Amino acid sequence: MKMTRVDNLLADIRDLSEERYNIIQKLRELALSAGSNVSEEVKYGGILFSLGSPFCGVFSYARHVSLELSEGARLPDPYGVLEGGGKYRRHIKLKSVSDIEEKYVHIYLGAAYSAVSKA
Repeated sequence: MKMTRVDNLLADIRDLSEERYNIIQKLRELALSAGSNVSEEVKYGGILFSLGSPFCGVFSYARHVSLELSEGARLPDPYGVLEGGGKYRRHIKLKSVSDIEEKYVHIYLGAAYSAVSKA
């Protein structure tokens, strides 16, 4: 079976950190289940999730994984977890799989998906 670019990136991340690999796999599961038309691709050193245009990206750093929300500045932040001050994007830093639930990532991913699907 031929490995995709996503598979290759995940293998590289797993070699560096099992924890970051597990975080990314859980984020992939959530992003891909946001809708039937979600696609993923490797770009900018991470994995972008799109509906024609990107709604989020997942990037591995030395000490955390960052979930980047493409239109994050327009999203409500009821739990105060969005970071960043740019014109469009916001991100959520994740250091463990449990952070995904504790920071309500599913709510933010759903909002990011909806924002792009309505655009």
